[in-house]
Amino acid sequence: MPKSTKKSGSGSTSKKAASQAKSKQSLNKMKQDAANTVGVTLNQDGNGHLTSREAGSIGGQMVKKMCPVRTMKFDRKYRWLDGHSKTFTYEIRMIA
Repeated sequence: MPKSTKKSGSGSTSKKAASQAKSKQSLNKMKQDAANTVGVTLNQDGNGHLTSREAGSIGGQMVKKMCPVRTMKFDRKYRWLDGHSKTFTYEIRMIA
């Protein structure tokens, strides 16, 4: 069976390119902010000079911003000890 090909108009191609450029700019800004947070200087022409630890620190900061941790605290009564309670903390990482 022949495959059908769908042609898109040139307008959707330019919108997609603009969207990709905007996304790339946003990620570069986030990367620069993360690098400033951990005290690393990034170059415009390449970042081959970074150590694995520095690059990992930048990536870790970016993940923290993209996937924030939700924390909930509440008191829970012990079932076997009357009148005692303990505070539990749950951390949940939301992944889309």
